[in-house]
Parts: sequence; structure tokens; C-alpha cells
Amino acid sequence: MTDFRARLPQTEGGLFLTDAGLETDLIFNQGVEIREFAAHTLLTESAGRHSLAQYFRGFLSLADQHRTGFVLDSPTWKAHGHWSEALASSERELADINRDAISFIADLRDEFAGNRGPVVLNGVIGPRGDAYAPELSIRANESEDYHAQQIGWLAETEVEMVTALTFTQASEAVGIVRAANKAGLPIVVSFTVETDGTLPTGQELGEAVLEVDSATNHGAAYFMINCAHPDHFRDALHDAEWLRRIKGLRCNASRCSHTELDEAETLDAGDPHELGQLYRALHRKMPWVNVLGGCCGSDLRHVKEIIAAVAEDRIATESGSRAARYA
Repeated sequence: MTDFRARLPQTEGGLFLTDAGLETDLIFNQGVEIREFAAHTLLTESAGRHSLAQYFRGFLSLADQHRTGFVLDSPTWKAHGHWSEALASSERELADINRDAISFIADLRDEFAGNRGPVVLNGVIGPRGDAYAPELSIRANESEDYHAQQIGWLAETEVEMVTALTFTQASEAVGIVRAANKAGLPIVVSFTVETDGTLPTGQELGEAVLEVDSATNHGAAYFMINCAHPDHFRDALHDAEWLRRIKGLRCNASRCSHTELDEAETLDAGDPHELGQLYRALHRKMPWVNVLGGCCGSDLRHVKEIIAAVAEDRIATESGSRAARYA
């Protein structure tokens, strides 16, 4: 049974958390091996499922502690056809693992049914190709046809939304938004940007948002930025109407470029407290942003600092507004 497909609660305000850098946390901090960086492979055996469950439990508990909502991601970022050969997975196996992944996070939501904020089941879909350095240009119609398969599998489950995570091209984002709209699933587009704040294609972030909205009649519920440090994109956040379409941030803990991260043999976890303060500054610039989490190199420590900084700032702002009204 789906509760939120018709209206996502995070679009109505209030703070929502996400998790952080799932793969980097499990691999580097927990010592869990993940084949081809594809977290859905952990679902096929009990130890992997336990590792995933323990990872998400920390974030679900944090959300309840701060009385925020939570966007609960499925580990399906690479559970689509592009990676089938590398993972030796058949189409049927991929379909089954997508369904199982949603069942897995639905069970976690049931476990945390007492949370004081809503928990939204989110099907994560990665780009067709490398999220750091896309190998090919994907036209919108090709993207729609390609991503419709995984979206179709997810639409048959309890999932309440999907997110196109670490997308690198506006044209591919257009296609997946169209596919999700046809399937009746709310979709969020989260773009990856380089150290200069542009997409890997060289397109300006604002131009990419406007292109997707124009080509899909504002078909995305909202947009996010992920897999980049705040220093990489804050100067690209110009005061323009498109900026209000950005409602979520999942930043890297490291200031390294994607090339540097790809070649790194050790984890750069950055400074969790500093990252929290950088989120506070971004939130002051964009107070409508209400979906907050982390990406590569970040873990529960970082998200704790992020929510503490932003929540404290929100409380101070609201208190100041009340005082001004009664002055």
C-alpha cells in the first residue's frame, strides 16, 4: 500500500533527512565488500542485508530524534541493465532485486513505525553509465526507453517516489522524468556537478534545471544536488527562479574532484562539523531547501552535524520572526 505517491510530504515543508554515502561508508568504515560498487548485491545474503539494515537504522533513529521526516532510499542505484554484464545479472534477476529492495526498505519503515515524522519509500535510479565521467551522450527519447524498464519494476511495488541520483546530463534527466510521469511515480532529479559547479557536460546547473522543466512541463517534483562538496557549487547558486526548484542537498564530505575520488585508495571523510556549518550557510541562502543528507565520504556523523546546524538555525530564525511580530 502506498501512502505518499499522490502527494509527497517533503514538498509541503518541514525538514527531511536522507542517509549519506552508503557505499563508501560500508566499504571503507565497515569493511564490507560491495561488488562493482553495487549495493543491491548485498541483498542476496544475510550478512549483507544485516549491514544494510544497521546502516539505515542509524539514520532512521536520527530522524526520529530530531522529529524530522526521512526519505528512505532503496539500494538500487546500479540495479539496471547497463551494469548487468559486469554483475552477471539477467533481466529477471534485476527485476527481482528491485522488488526485493523495496520490500527490504518497507520492512525497515515498519520497524520504525513509531517515528514522529513521515518515512517515504524512495526507489533510487542511477545514470546509464559512469556518474563521474559519462561515456556517452544520451538523448531524451533513448533515456525514456531505457529507464522505463527499472521504473516499471519499481512501480509494481510499495515505492512512493523515485530519484534519479547522480545524473550528469539534462537530456537523460528529461527522459527519466517522462518515464516516471507515465508510470505515475513522483520523481526527483539530483544532479552531480564538478568543482566549478557545472554538470560534467559543461552545462550550467541552472540551465539544466530549466531544460528539464521546459521539456517535461515541470514533471519533476523537485531537484537536488549531490556528489559534490558545497565549495564546488555555492557560487553557481545565483538568485534566480530556477534556484527555488532545488529542495535537497546530498554533499560529499571531501573537496576532492571526481577524478581524485575515483583514484583514491583511502577515504577522505573531511570534517563533519565543518560540513554541518557549510550546510547551515547554504540553508540560509536557500531556506526552502528541506531535504538534507550526505554523499561520498559522509556517514552518520556528518548527517548528525548537518541536522544539528540547520535545525538550530531554523529555531533561531523562527524565534526571531515571532519576536518581531510581537515587538
